[in-house]
Amino acid sequence: MPVTDVQHDLDALTLTITAEFAAPVERVWEVYADPRQLERVWGPPTHPATFVDHDLTPGGRTTYYMTSPEGEKYYGYWTITGVAAPDSFSFDDGFALDESFTPNPDLPVSRNDYTFTEVEGGTRATYVGTYASAESLQQVLDMGVVEGASSAINQIDDLLAS
Repeated sequence: MPVTDVQHDLDALTLTITAEFAAPVERVWEVYADPRQLERVWGPPTHPATFVDHDLTPGGRTTYYMTSPEGEKYYGYWTITGVAAPDSFSFDDGFALDESFTPNPDLPVSRNDYTFTEVEGGTRATYVGTYASAESLQQVLDMGVVEGASSAINQIDDLLAS
């Protein structure tokens, strides 16, 4: 299992997930840079993702939806704030109301920093989400973000091996 650690800190307003992959940094980067690969690992296995737009450049926007086993769609978007390929990228991640990808004002937006570091021939990925308030972080924790994100990240090994 790639996920090696999960920490949430209500005082620092952060959720940090650490994972390790038996692949070089450049290969792990490709998973996030290519929307067709990203679709295979972004959502939990029961809620596969479909990326509509994917512009991984500063100021770019990525839009996607996840589909439940019952066919319900859950929409989200990223606003890319920084890219240092293949080592890191940053983005604001939000929930959207519908296929228009209009931000949902009732759900939190997080600032995310994803970094990929070479370790012993593989890659350590550190995923840090920062929230505006402890209430916002608690809201996504209550929604199951740790379980959902961990199960999504744990799918990356199979993709890297294929």
